[in-house]
Amino acid sequence: MTKASSSSTAARSASTGGRPMLSAPRVRRPVRAINAVLSALGPLTPLGRSLRADDLLELAAEKAGLSDFGSPTYRAGLDRLLRALDQEANLTPIGRLIAREEILGALTSRLQVLDHHRRFREIGEGRIEAPVIMIGMGRSGTTILHELMALDPRNRTPATWEVDMPFPPPETATHQSDPRIAEIQQRLDRTDQILPDFKKIHRMGATLPQECVRWTTGEFASLIFGISYEVPSYGQWLIDDVDYGPVYAYHKQFLQLLQWKCPAERWVLKSPAHLWSLQAMLEAYPDARLVQTHRDPLKTTASLASLVTNLRVMSSNQVDPRAVGRQWANWNASALNASVDARESGLITGDRIIDISFYDFMSSPLEQVAIIYDFLGFELTTEVEGEMRRYLEVHTAQQHGAHQYRFEDFGLDLAEERARFERYQSYFHVPNELDSSGPPG
Repeated sequence: MTKASSSSTAARSASTGGRPMLSAPRVRRPVRAINAVLSALGPLTPLGRSLRADDLLELAAEKAGLSDFGSPTYRAGLDRLLRALDQEANLTPIGRLIAREEILGALTSRLQVLDHHRRFREIGEGRIEAPVIMIGMGRSGTTILHELMALDPRNRTPATWEVDMPFPPPETATHQSDPRIAEIQQRLDRTDQILPDFKKIHRMGATLPQECVRWTTGEFASLIFGISYEVPSYGQWLIDDVDYGPVYAYHKQFLQLLQWKCPAERWVLKSPAHLWSLQAMLEAYPDARLVQTHRDPLKTTASLASLVTNLRVMSSNQVDPRAVGRQWANWNASALNASVDARESGLITGDRIIDISFYDFMSSPLEQVAIIYDFLGFELTTEVEGEMRRYLEVHTAQQHGAHQYRFEDFGLDLAEERARFERYQSYFHVPNELDSSGPPG
């Protein structure tokens, strides 16, 4: 790739300079009051009890009117997740309710996805041809790039509403007017009421494109759980021990369901989580074309740590930004070094992937989109380019305010982290963006 157009900054040791270290943000007072009352009641309410797999499986079966969960491969992740939620996550009562509903939703969707595949064999015969998959690390421009590509009617991106409520399966005629759009938007608005500043970090919307981790929850091997909750043992299992073959089999079944009555000319997908499972992903989609965005990994680590810290306070009142920072530094290093391994081993060859500098993309986004389209052999029409330009005029990086954070807030040493990521930065010619007081973003 072309070396990113940003001057390197000299690394210097991170120091607070007398400023107080970051404390985790707090949810609004009414939420804290509800948590306090429910905590006082403790085991007298269902929210004070353990999250039990048998209970959740029974509830999901009753809700769906189905009982066949398919291959038991999902149980390894489910059992590990529930154990980590009970023992590590320090859930508040509301956090326990959020986790319970999220797991129930994943189990219910799993039942329905597998039932539809059994009853309608043509769903599984649908081909996922040459999907475009973005594998850049979070906070490196993938979200806005995904949103821009979603504006092209020839591209099919999974919308948040259809991923969260896929039944009945979406249809072309009502894809933009389905009543579930309003229902999901109401849910997202409630999140905004609890954490009003989160939209400064990550934009949410029912019709916005969603990441793959949102439906690999059905196999219970999803980074979304490691982002939302403090479950380090589960997160490490995701990186070290998961058999991702069944995960991508379910991933494909879900896409086949979404396109059954709302066909896709070509899927455009994204998630940094693919970096930990590149071989399994390419075995599932051998004709996939890849886009990897690149940004200073110290910057993405601090930005992701800020995002995760803000998100976890929805479910816990014991969130340590420094622990989050250490976790994401380890995870990012593992993922980005895996991307180097994949190039050096020949697993990913240059004819199937394009590398995009975050800095080039932010300075000239439409030019970079045109480069991507040219690489993929797609036509970027004048109409679509105009839509993208108008979208960028409205949806700016600081549309809802600046995302403020400091690298040193997360207890990381700048020099040590530079050394950890040196291999990745050297291989992809990624410059240093961050010093000890790097800019927000």
